[in-house]
Amino acid sequence: MDIAGYFASVLIGITLGLIGGGGSILTVPVLVYLFSIDTVLATGYSLFVVGTTSVVGSVSYFKKGLVNIKTAVVFGVPSIAAVFLTRAYIVPAIPPEIFTIGTLVVTRNMMLMLLFAVLMIVSSWSMIRKGKDPVEEAPAQQQFNYPFILLEGIVVGVLTGLVGAGGGFLIIPALVVLSKLPMKEAIGTSLVIIAAKSLIGFLGEGRETPVNWTFLSIVTVFAIVGIFIGSALSHKINGEKLKPAFGWFVLAMGIYIIIKETMLK
Repeated sequence: MDIAGYFASVLIGITLGLIGGGGSILTVPVLVYLFSIDTVLATGYSLFVVGTTSVVGSVSYFKKGLVNIKTAVVFGVPSIAAVFLTRAYIVPAIPPEIFTIGTLVVTRNMMLMLLFAVLMIVSSWSMIRKGKDPVEEAPAQQQFNYPFILLEGIVVGVLTGLVGAGGGFLIIPALVVLSKLPMKEAIGTSLVIIAAKSLIGFLGEGRETPVNWTFLSIVTVFAIVGIFIGSALSHKINGEKLKPAFGWFVLAMGIYIIIKETMLK
């Protein structure tokens, strides 16, 4: 299973490099189901992997001038604060056993995986729909809707802190709609935001969290290798055409997680 896990780590990076995002949503399932990592620990590890790979993925966007620093700061600050506080205080406060329904005991790990599965299903819908109905380019004049940006940043930050996903499928539309960024610039800016909030969120882990740095570094390196492979393939393969197919795969994974966590226990 470890070999399958490392192979899947490369695929996470390939997806990120090929379609510009979305691949990071597979990080937690890979850590939990292929490496048998505890769910809470896996969400923390995922923050590090997603954050580091997003740093690498954002480099090409920086070089092309497709990162809006002002927007990254305006949107990123509430999101970073929310994810840090979530990892430092909210996640540790969730009891190991939350409630019982008949013979089914809803544990913290189950709740986090179910929340993650719902996030995967929503994310898959955005990728499938995007393949059929591309988002229009935003107008050149940038405007900020500060109240909604603050709310969106907090919501994305809390979700990221709980399940360890980057949340690019939520951030990119928000940047286009609420910050009036063109799509390509929104993608580059979102990678910077994801990198910052994920890595700073990882710093919110308590000292009692057992971090296996050797394992975490190896998984991250494999994912980064995948990014370079995906970026090279992107010159030959249209990533946008692959997005709907990947969306259907993520949808199937989300449904599988729900079934596994509720019916196959």
